[in-house]
Amino acid sequence: MAAAAESGGARRSKKEAGSGFLGLRPTSVDPALRRRRRGPRNKKRGWRRLAQEPLGLEVDQYLEDVRLQERTSGGLVSEAPDEKLFFLDTGPQKKEPLKNRVKSRKSLLKKPLRADLILENTSKIPAPKDVLAHQVPNARRLRRKEELWARLAQQGQLPGDVRRAQARLCRPPAPQAETSPQEVAQRPFYDLWAQDNPLDQPLVGQDPFFLEQTKKKAVKRPPRLHVKPSAAPAVEVTPAGASYNPTFEDHQSLLLAAHEVELQRQKETEKVERQLALPPAEQAATPETTFQEMCQGLLEESDGEAEPKGPLQEPGEPSDGGAETAPIRSAPGERKTEQQRRREKAARILRRQQAAVRAARLRHQELFRLRGIRAAVAQWLVERARRRELRKQRRLALDNQPRRLGRLKYQAPDIDVQLSSELCDSLRTLKPEGNILRDRFKSFQRRNMIEPRERAKFKRKYKVKLVEKRAYREIQL
Repeated sequence: MAAAAESGGARRSKKEAGSGFLGLRPTSVDPALRRRRRGPRNKKRGWRRLAQEPLGLEVDQYLEDVRLQERTSGGLVSEAPDEKLFFLDTGPQKKEPLKNRVKSRKSLLKKPLRADLILENTSKIPAPKDVLAHQVPNARRLRRKEELWARLAQQGQLPGDVRRAQARLCRPPAPQAETSPQEVAQRPFYDLWAQDNPLDQPLVGQDPFFLEQTKKKAVKRPPRLHVKPSAAPAVEVTPAGASYNPTFEDHQSLLLAAHEVELQRQKETEKVERQLALPPAEQAATPETTFQEMCQGLLEESDGEAEPKGPLQEPGEPSDGGAETAPIRSAPGERKTEQQRRREKAARILRRQQAAVRAARLRHQELFRLRGIRAAVAQWLVERARRRELRKQRRLALDNQPRRLGRLKYQAPDIDVQLSSELCDSLRTLKPEGNILRDRFKSFQRRNMIEPRERAKFKRKYKVKLVEKRAYREIQL
């Protein structure tokens, strides 16, 4: 065992002596003597480690050099012949005689140019096959058709389109008689849109429904299709203050209009903020106020409910206030006597007679109010006409305004205006304002041709699940 240990130590010392590694520390070990780290070679991590080792780098460089030589020179330079790599320089060439020179020119014309030789592909690596270039649309269908034609040709038959073409050649169409200019000039003129149009004579007397269903007569357009949805102009003229070189007054008026729009927008924003703001400290809800609000309507006030509304009277005693006697009501559960029934009947007859006398007196008084009634009717007619005219003007004013066609309200676009500091004195430095496409889109909405719209928002129906693939996880490790 000792001898083996000594021999192993001697062998290790020889190997260490043969290596030229000098460590900076006494415990440092030669990297060549370290045990090679083993790992899986079927993973991407193993490929990368093998490619970074010296042997792997040398093999990769050698293979890349071989591919480069095959692409550029058409093969390995070591296997190329000497005539391809070198040429013999014999000094300046002597001038040939004229006859030989003409022959040499003819031979040069047959010889390819040097530029063409340089552009030739000398690579031994074939170009990748273009699969799409070799594909034929409907190749299977065309092949079956060719096979069918071959079988028909063996049976002595021809395809249908060939037979029809031969039949047309055998029966040529009759030549049409050409109309001379004199005949065209002698034709009578007629109105194309008149009711006695000769083109509509074959349709006279037939059923209108049949003509509409057979597309021989146009369907009558409803009158609402002839009316524009809005009286607003299709293209509005831009204010004078938005021109290239506006005057001071026009530009200031346009700035004032834009300023008023911004003020209105700011007021609406402040109003929303005030409505959503929390109440101040002195108006904040306290437990006492909350309790009082919750008790509203639950506690009944008994003050004054038991007080009598008037002096007590006997059931049969008449009241002091008038000639009319109050109806005598018996206590619930008791039958009325004959005397009570007679008194109630007499009271009903008396009320009916008094109502008839009052109506007759009013009708008699209406005769003396005919002049006032006529004046009231005339005033009512004048007021009605005034309201009708007001409604008409309001309707005409609303025709130019956009209507509410959908759930969204029309929002007027911003005024295209430049500040005084942004005005330029040259067309080259002029900055374009607005967008033609957006302007036309807003014009359609303003003229009630389309409803106001907003861009659709993407809403995912399911929750996104992030999954880390196994190959990616192995690379990261």
